Amino acid sequence: MDQNKSLGDKLVTVIAYVFIGFFAIACLYPLLLTVSVSFSSEQVIAKNGYSIIPQSPSFDTYKYIFIHSGTKILRSYVVTIFVTVVGTLGALLITSMIAFAISIKKLKYRNIIAFICNFTIIFSAGLIPWYIVSVNYYGLKNSMMALILPAIFSVWNMFLMRTYFSSISPALYEAAEIDGANYFTIFFKVALPLSTTPLFTVGLMYALQYWNDWWHALIFINNRDLFPLQYYLFNILSNVNAISSGRVPAGAAGNLTLPAETVKMAVTVITIGPIIFLYPFVQRFFVHGIMAGAIKE
Repeated sequence: MDQNKSLGDKLVTVIAYVFIGFFAIACLYPLLLTVSVSFSSEQVIAKNGYSIIPQSPSFDTYKYIFIHSGTKILRSYVVTIFVTVVGTLGALLITSMIAFAISIKKLKYRNIIAFICNFTIIFSAGLIPWYIVSVNYYGLKNSMMALILPAIFSVWNMFLMRTYFSSISPALYEAAEIDGANYFTIFFKVALPLSTTPLFTVGLMYALQYWNDWWHALIFINNRDLFPLQYYLFNILSNVNAISSGRVPAGAAGNLTLPAETVKMAVTVITIGPIIFLYPFVQRFFVHGIMAGAIKE
């Protein structure tokens, strides 16, 4: 097949591969730089700047983070993992059920429901009314649910799944109805098994959202035992910056060289580690799911 290609086609292919290769290196470089700086000496980084090769390798950054906060970090990891798993599963269930219902053309008022969902993207009540309703009426304060419920539904993800459900032949649903299945049975035994691609795609989006979330902890959580990983490490970073600037006395950290710059990189490495290992397993579903939601037959 390649022998039949013209010289121009081969040249375009080579250029495309070279461009993609350089783009991949450009994407990988910041990650390598982050890991390198996190293991470098703070003094050398301040003197020479960042380097992709560790300069005067030092573990002061990780000593400060884990020796002084190791147990709390492990607890925050548990909180984040629980919130990510439970939140992602709950969000997938709610999102897929709404998307499936709207994709059924026989559903009464489906267009009104879709309009109401879409309306929330454009207009909102504002931060203060949202906080009052969440705390005073829903009781979302210092609880795991405060980290899960506010982000459990995304209209954009719902419309993405609806597009995929709409591409499933209605004849399959009609055949199930003839066999006596109701819509709950059709949803769980027909629609979901045929929708693994959008489920993985939307599931990855929800998982990343919950894993990286620190905003809801800032708003709703005062109990340090319920701090998720991102918010706890954000506090560590804020404390390091405050101590380094002289606004707060060093205290117990006085025998360590506080890594004001390298701690930013170490925090990044700690937080993105699990996601980096998870992403390759669902990448193909993610790409295929985005394309399926973008193509309309």
